[in-house]
Amino acid sequence: MTVAALDLKLPKNRLDNRAADLLREQILSGRFAPGFRLVEAALAAQLGVSRGTIRAALSQLAHEGLVLQVAYTKWMVPALSAEDAWELYTLRGSLEGLAAKLAAERQTSDTRKLLVEAYDRLAKAVATGKHAPVAEADLGLHKTIVAMTGHHRLIAQYKLLEQQVRHYIVTSNSQIVDLHAILDEHQPMVKAIAVGDSAKAERLAREHNAPEVRRFAEALAEARAKANAVLQLPARPKRAAAGKRKTA
Repeated sequence: MTVAALDLKLPKNRLDNRAADLLREQILSGRFAPGFRLVEAALAAQLGVSRGTIRAALSQLAHEGLVLQVAYTKWMVPALSAEDAWELYTLRGSLEGLAAKLAAERQTSDTRKLLVEAYDRLAKAVATGKHAPVAEADLGLHKTIVAMTGHHRLIAQYKLLEQQVRHYIVTSNSQIVDLHAILDEHQPMVKAIAVGDSAKAERLAREHNAPEVRRFAEALAEARAKANAVLQLPARPKRAAAGKRKTA
């Protein structure tokens, strides 16, 4: 085969995936905040790709729940609502509760090692005091627990929800001042799985997201209060009494 016959063009699907990865990172990092408009032409120019590639990337992110299509060529980053938080809480509780139960029942020395390593990564991330690595390690711990089950359909379903969970974790964890609280929320569940207490592991996995929901609700209420705040106008000066007015 001659050099001229080689096709060195990057396959289109790889460009789609790379564009989606870049845009996903902007959303999850908060640089593309909720309500941010995603303009195909502008993004295509910035990334040096076609609008078709950007549209495919945005469609992928829409499937992941990170982007909302508001018109054929208009997209935006949706804002998480209290209803979104409740839906993710209940759905995560069901999937992660089942995962914790099965992980405890099926745990081996090898899977326990993976579990401990995932928890240690979370602890090290907390020690940095930075929210971004903590959110990543937080999700990583949950993905490890799901993977421990060996339940292929459960793993596949969690994968569908993964980016929404990641976005939710980033949003809720950003409200925490002392990140060590995250370790306190996860440690009992990890211990229950490690010792094979499936009933306790399931209960804790279902319940441990409750503080996240509370933090998110508080953050949402605070944001709404700021948005609805009305600037107080200075009091109108009182008019002088008629008898005290100066005559021309």
